[in-house]
This record gives sequence, structure tokens and C-alpha cells, in this order.
Amino acid sequence: MKTYYYVHTGHRVGLDRFRRAAAVIEGLSDLDITLLTSDFRIASEAKSYGFRRAVGVDVVQNIAHIAKRGDQLIFDSDEHNPTTLDDMMDFFSKVIRFSDNSTEVKHAKEFLVSPYLEGEGICNAVPVASHFFGTFDKSIEIAFFYGDDDYDKEVIAHKEALQTLNMELLLGFYYFVYYEDEVVDSFKKIHENDVYDAVIQHSKVLVTSSPQAVLDSLATGGRPVFVQREDHSREFQELFKKLNIPVIEGLNMLKIAESIATLEQNTYRTIEKKGNQITHFIKEILNS
Repeated sequence: MKTYYYVHTGHRVGLDRFRRAAAVIEGLSDLDITLLTSDFRIASEAKSYGFRRAVGVDVVQNIAHIAKRGDQLIFDSDEHNPTTLDDMMDFFSKVIRFSDNSTEVKHAKEFLVSPYLEGEGICNAVPVASHFFGTFDKSIEIAFFYGDDDYDKEVIAHKEALQTLNMELLLGFYYFVYYEDEVVDSFKKIHENDVYDAVIQHSKVLVTSSPQAVLDSLATGGRPVFVQREDHSREFQELFKKLNIPVIEGLNMLKIAESIATLEQNTYRTIEKKGNQITHFIKEILNS
């Protein structure tokens, strides 16, 4: 019996679920888990994030071509419906699923990790890697991380307006060739995507459309501002409201500037370090 960990990734959906998986896997290093991703590029680099092995499966339906009936699955994706959930429960001996939906209805045979839900078979927690908790030298005044994906080049389209905010840019993993050249004059400094951790740790203010980056920043003591993209899920808004995280609809520079100017008066909630709780929950299920 093998254990697989599937995350939905790609240049249209970004790496948020993968970054969350990297936070989870650091507590599961003693288990033999194979990561499955929906694109091959991040699978080829997964070892540097703590995964022992990784396979690109292109589409979620290909999981069944790699796994065998009776294997175990950790599943982090919104590519499912009631029918596919039933199929997963029949195929795998155990399924642990990550959910961001506050109105989720738990399948009788699955286990859930959720920031909203509580009850039997549910771990109420938000995964954030341990290296984001601590005290850091906040040497970057304002960083901007639109996310790991920008297929429609929204940052380039708003580069003149973004220049007025005097920010440092953290590039995304799926940004295209020459992207940096087109926006270099709009930011104080540009950071490559492989220094994501350092930029998050050292930024006083982080303006981002990445929900995981918001949580990572909050753990470091930073002051994140969330930019809600039209093409991305809105399921984190309820959580961010509880944490007193400002939410801006789209790349509205006036609203972003106003939010940054009033952050000192904003009382952010502290995010709890729950890595051990998630680790214990997953291990208990997989080893039972």
C-alpha cells in the first residue's frame, strides 16, 4: 500500500496548494509519500521543497493510472464533485482532503483539514511552514507578490499605476520569459521566485493575491494586504475577515494605497502554529 499526495498546480491556478503541501510535508518526512502535481515543472523541483519523490500527472483523472486500489491519498484540489468524491472513497483505503470551503459537507468516508470546520474526522487548522514563525529583520518596507501565476500579465498591464506604490516585486514561479524586463522600472527592486521565503520573512508589508503568502506573512509578524483576483477562489475571505486582514477587490491602486496608509491602525490577529496538530492528525489516520 502506497501513499500519494495530490495538489492542483499550474500556470492558471498558481502554487498556493503546493506551498501549503510543502508546509505539511515537513512534519511527515518519516513517511514514504509520493507527491502528484497537475503540472510537470513543479514536480521536477519538488525535492528542494522537502518531497522525497514527485510525479506530474497532467490531469486529476490520471491519479488512478499511477495509484492502485487500496492505496492512501492526501488530496488538495477543488477539481472534484460528489461523484468523483464517491469514486475516490471507493478506490482509496483512506482519503484526507484539504478544504477551504466554510459550507463544506464532509463525505462520510473522508477526513478533512479545514480552517472553518470542526468535528469528528476534521482537523481545524491552517498549514503554515515552521520557518515563517519567529522574529525577523523587516528590511523590506513593502513587497508585492501578485501570485505564482499571471497568465494574462495583469501586473504588466498595471505597471504604471504600480510604480506609484514604491514596492519591491517578488516574481512568480509561472511568470513568462521577458516578464521581468517589462516591469523592471515599476518597482524598487525585483526578487526571483526562489527567494520567496526570505522576501516573505523580511517584508513589513506584503501586498499579494496569494492566500498562502498572506498566511505566511502573518506568521512572520508582517502586515499582509490581500488582493482578491476575479479568476481566483473567494473562499479565504471569511478567514481573512476573522484575522483582520484587509481585502481589496482587484488591482485597485487607490484602495491598495489607502489600505497601506492605515495599516498601523489595523489590529491583525495572530495566526496559530498548528503544524504538529496537522502532522499528528495525518499520521494517526495513515498509520491506523
